[in-house]
Parts: sequence; structure tokens; C-alpha cells
Amino acid sequence: MQVISRFLVFCSGVHASLLKKAPTETQKYMGIGGTVLFTGILAALSAGYALYTIFQSLAPAISFGLLWGLMIFNLDRFIVSSMRKRGKAWAEWKMAIPRLVFAVLLAVVISKPLELKIFEREINRKLDEKKTAFIVKSKEDLKAGFTEITELETKIDTLKSEILQARGFRDLLQQQYDQERFGAKTDGTSGIVGLGTNAKKKEEQLDAAQKSLDEISIAHQARIDLLEGEIRNFMALRQAEFEKQQPGIAGFDGMAARIDALHQLTEESQAMNQANIFIILLFIAVETAPIFVKLISARGPYDELLDLHEAHVKVYTQEELIKLTEKSEGRIQVFRATHAVSNDLKIKKTNALNQQSFGTS
Repeated sequence: MQVISRFLVFCSGVHASLLKKAPTETQKYMGIGGTVLFTGILAALSAGYALYTIFQSLAPAISFGLLWGLMIFNLDRFIVSSMRKRGKAWAEWKMAIPRLVFAVLLAVVISKPLELKIFEREINRKLDEKKTAFIVKSKEDLKAGFTEITELETKIDTLKSEILQARGFRDLLQQQYDQERFGAKTDGTSGIVGLGTNAKKKEEQLDAAQKSLDEISIAHQARIDLLEGEIRNFMALRQAEFEKQQPGIAGFDGMAARIDALHQLTEESQAMNQANIFIILLFIAVETAPIFVKLISARGPYDELLDLHEAHVKVYTQEELIKLTEKSEGRIQVFRATHAVSNDLKIKKTNALNQQSFGTS
């Protein structure tokens, strides 16, 4: 338990040695440290999921997630520890505003990958719809690009239509021939039973129509088979082109695609839009909680001890600076005195030499 307490105190960014002298503040800073710690953990999970979505590999996702979590943890710890209670509310708020803006930015960045995970099922369904739309669009574009297939199919339909016309004409003559043989009275028959002159004429017409049908069927079918072979070749090319596009469509599930799908879902569904906003607000609340705790909390014993410690350091620094200045001035005075004595000796020596020179001369 003591280990956890010390670790949470470390996370809050306070000086443990000073906090020991103010035990009533321990719980407050443990709470702040816990918030900083869990924000870092959420950041690590968020970044890890984001990297796994991009690279589909566990090792880099875990590595980057831990690195990102430690970075966010360190930033939050710095933000919280750099805020000081001076007893002046407006001054404290002015100091806190940049930190709050930065904390909100971090919250938005951290929350986005976790939003994608929370709404993963809905996003996957939306991505499937978009993939289906891409497939349909791809087929339509390829169909429009391979106009040769449509032209060949039109030619085949024309040939089949000519065969049907010839068969229809043959069937009509067959019907008239049967009516003439069996004595059915119509506008085109005599109404006499048997193979009379009219029946023989109709039989000749029927034979000619059958021969024409056979010739047309054979010729056109050969042409149809040839055209169908060309169609199969073009369709094979179209299918190959379509299969080239499939990996891109199947891989349409990256980070940007998921963010875009989430944006569309929030526009289409009011409930999802509200849920998305609440999730972002939740992360903002978690990220800014330590800052607000320090803002709204009263100035406590730890703050007094910290100011006292800083005052001691400041006074000690000033004392050392004064001592250093005095020592420097003392050395300067000694140097000046020594330099003056040296100059006097040089002058006396020079004067003595000059006097000796005058006496000799």
C-alpha cells in the first residue's frame, strides 16, 4: 500500500520530502496522481489501437502505445506540477488557461481512437456498405469502359432475331400447309381435304422456308459462336481489371476511412452524435480534472512548505552570491595593493639607477 501511495504521489509531481511534513495533503495529491496515471494509460491504449488499425501488427502497436502513454503521462505530470497556489484566484486562472487548452487538445487526440473502438461494429457495417457501393461503381465503370461487349451482344441479338423471324415464317407456312391438307377453310386455304394442288404449293413453300431456316441457323449460329468467343475474351479482361481493384476495396478500413465513417454515422444518427460528444466530454473532464482540482482547492500546508523551501533556496542563493562578490572584491583589493607595491618598487629602483648614472658622469 505504501508503494502505491508513493507512486501516486510521484505521479502528481509533488516533492515527496515536503509532502511528508504535510500528511493532510497526501490524499489530495494521491487523487491527482491517480488521474494523471490513468490518463496516461488511456493514452497508451488509444495510441496502441490506432497503430494496430494502421499496421495490423501487435509489436509496433504495443511499443508506440507505451511510448505515447509515457509521453502523455509526463506532459500531464508537468502541467499539474507547474501550477502553483499563490492565493490570487485571477492570477492562477490566467496561468491555468494555456494548460487547460493544451489538456483539451490532448483529450480530443486521445479520445478519437477509443471512439473508433467503441463504435467499431457500427463503423464496420458502414464500411461494408461503402465497400459494396465501391464494387457496384467499379463494375459500372468497367462496363462503361468495355463498350465492345455491348456492341457484340447487340450483334448477337440481331442474328438471333433473324433466326426467330425465319423460324416464325416457317411455322406459319407449316400451319397453312396442315390446314390445307386437313380441309380447314381459311382465307389462305381451299377447304378441300387431301393433297391437292394448293397443298402441294404450300408444301413447296414450306420446304423452301425450312431450307432457308436451316441455312440461316447454321450461318448465324457460327457467327454467334464467334461473337460469343470475343465476348468471353473481353469479359475475361474486364474481370481481370476488376480483380486488380479488389485489394484496394477490401483494404478500405484504415484509420482515415474509419474516422470518415464515424463522421457520417454521427451525421445520420442523432443518438450516435450525442454519444460521440459525451465521450469526448468525458475525456476532456478526465484530462482537465487534475488542473481543476488544483484550481478549486484551497492553499494548503504543502503550498506553504513549498514557498518556504523556495524562499530558503532564494535566500541561500543570495547569501552565496554576496559571499562570492565579497571574496571577489577582496581578491581585487589584494591584487590592486600588490600591484601598487610592485609599481612603487619599480619606481624606486629606476630612480636609484638614474642617480647612480648621474653620479658616475
